[in-house]
Amino acid sequence: MLAFYGFLIIGVLLYLVLSKKTSIHFALVVIPLAVALIAGFGISEIGEFMGEGIAGIAMTGIMITFAILFFGIMFDAGLFNPLIKGVIKYAKGDPVKIAVGTAIIAMASHLDGSGSSTFLITISALLPIYKALNMSPLTLAVIAALSAGTMNIVPWGGPTLRAAAALNMDVVELYAPMLPVQVVGLICVLLAAFWLGKQERKRSGFQEAAADSERLEELDSFDDPVQDSEKEKLQRPKMIIPNLLLTIAVIVVLVMNVVPLAVPFVIGVPLALMLNYREVAMQQERIEAHAKGAIYTSSVIFSAGIFTGILAGTGMIDAMANTAAGAFPSDWGQGLPIVLAYLSMPLSLLFDPDSFYFGVMPVLGATGEAFGIMPETMARAALLGQMTTGFAMSPLTGSTFLLIGLAGVDLGDLQKKAIPLAFGITAVMATVAIIIGVL
Repeated sequence: MLAFYGFLIIGVLLYLVLSKKTSIHFALVVIPLAVALIAGFGISEIGEFMGEGIAGIAMTGIMITFAILFFGIMFDAGLFNPLIKGVIKYAKGDPVKIAVGTAIIAMASHLDGSGSSTFLITISALLPIYKALNMSPLTLAVIAALSAGTMNIVPWGGPTLRAAAALNMDVVELYAPMLPVQVVGLICVLLAAFWLGKQERKRSGFQEAAADSERLEELDSFDDPVQDSEKEKLQRPKMIIPNLLLTIAVIVVLVMNVVPLAVPFVIGVPLALMLNYREVAMQQERIEAHAKGAIYTSSVIFSAGIFTGILAGTGMIDAMANTAAGAFPSDWGQGLPIVLAYLSMPLSLLFDPDSFYFGVMPVLGATGEAFGIMPETMARAALLGQMTTGFAMSPLTGSTFLLIGLAGVDLGDLQKKAIPLAFGITAVMATVAIIIGVL
């Protein structure tokens, strides 16, 4: 019965989010709370589950609050102006080149395997460029999601590490045969970025022909992204180098993971304020200017903590895992890894990485062995999509809400545009894996 309630919560959540019938806060908090009460759990029990969920995601919530403040201050001070002008000069305002460049930057940023740092770096650096060229932030979010998701298959990525641990096998042995498959997936991401760039080119009316020289001249003369005279007073062109060094230091410490996730930005915000705005009143104004976005995004993050806390604490996630694992008919034995490979991306919408790889994966591995299929084959099939290509659009991960918060897009819009592309990339990788014998 717990599995039924769990699937009911996920189904209602996806419906409400995709149809925009309610706010994301309502869907994440009220729906699981109501269903948990219907399922017979007491108020005190549910309170404990919610508390554990919030505690588990607290560092991410604090980090995004201060990250929005930090990058907002840097944008006000004009740190990204040279980057904007440089990209515009190179791309000549061509959305296709910018879209493909976005994919490459996101892939490189995800070499550390962290979705949070990837989105912080990619979205914060490129969003001003997209706005300056009148490109859709949704396109930026989709490309970043696809790039980070496909890169998440790396051996130090969370899903691969979990799969190896669940099956008690060497992570490099698990990953090595998948390298050519992942390369194909990354090429597909670049092609998807090219296609999205073509759409942006058509939407914005950009033309490579000389007939569009007027627009190119306008872009070439672009001086800074802030035209408002009041905002122009906030620019600190002489502080670009110190601001850049501070930003690099914050990102390096974040990626090195030598301190808790939020600490680099908690320290970075007051330093950024002191570097650029010496008057206390002006510092307060900068905090207030970006507080609205910071509060909204962090509130979504903490709501997601309540959502996952209730599902995990009530045992609904485990029940759903067992139900899903037992749903495969016995006569599908030899085709089990193929079925799993093609379904792996949508499974990201149902299971968080821990519940899947520690709950479902051992059962699937054992089921596969009964049909002569090695457990690692089942794991590789799952890694083609489950919390890899699908992680950045799943409501079960904090990184998803970080992405939409930074880009300023709606979760439903991200899912509508990104899920078909992510599913297609997974399908191509699955087909290649079958052809070369990985599955």
